Amino acid sequence: MNLFNWRKKPAEPPPPPRAPAAIPPGQRVYAIGDIHGRFDLLERLLRQIEADDQARGPAETHVVLLGDLIDRGPQSREIVDFFLHGPPAFARFHYIMGNHEEMLLQLIDDPDLPEMLHYLRYGGRELFESYGAPRMVLDVPDRFTPDTLPSYVPETHRAFFRAMHDGVQFGDYFLTHAGIRPGVALAQQERQDLRWIRAPFLDSADDHGAVVVHGHTVRNEVEILPNRIGIDTGAYMTGVLTALGLEGTEQWLLQTRPGS
Repeated sequence: MNLFNWRKKPAEPPPPPRAPAAIPPGQRVYAIGDIHGRFDLLERLLRQIEADDQARGPAETHVVLLGDLIDRGPQSREIVDFFLHGPPAFARFHYIMGNHEEMLLQLIDDPDLPEMLHYLRYGGRELFESYGAPRMVLDVPDRFTPDTLPSYVPETHRAFFRAMHDGVQFGDYFLTHAGIRPGVALAQQERQDLRWIRAPFLDSADDHGAVVVHGHTVRNEVEILPNRIGIDTGAYMTGVLTALGLEGTEQWLLQTRPGS
């Protein structure tokens, strides 16, 4: 018979708490969720942001639009015109490409009827209406060549979409449209994931190396989690367009409200 005296190992100390995510000193960042053709809401939210920025005092201020500026709502062209003519001077503006901008550019570069029919069902009709496409083309696009509708988007607007970024990082925050692929370094992310991903990212509790600020997936309320912050509140249908403010370790929200 062998006898063993088991000794309880002393408990290991818990890991030190992770420092709160922070923006570099002197910077202030506002991230705006999916606008989807609601220029009316964008104008209101930018006024709120500018007033908030002034009230907080001097800083190097950045405004990041998280993609899907276009489609679904009625004012896609107005949004692009606004930024092409010069955004407000109180901040530096950054434009992230969403999956809707990507879909439009693909149709411009490679016109395809089945893809066009799909796009029209998911907000493209409203976009082309804002660019002045006639109803007879929108109602029966299969009677026209696939490049007919894309031809209504002027070259200056195409250049604006092509110049959009995949993401931008400020300190401990990475801002992109849809999210990231868990387990893959930020510098190695695929554009497909940055613009389209949902479940693998939304369901992940992993530490991504930065807090990911994103849109793309509509929620009734802003989602603030340890590893991500989702700010798409479905502006085109709810009237609620959300901006997340970041400075130091502080986080705050600005939103439009229906009827306000």
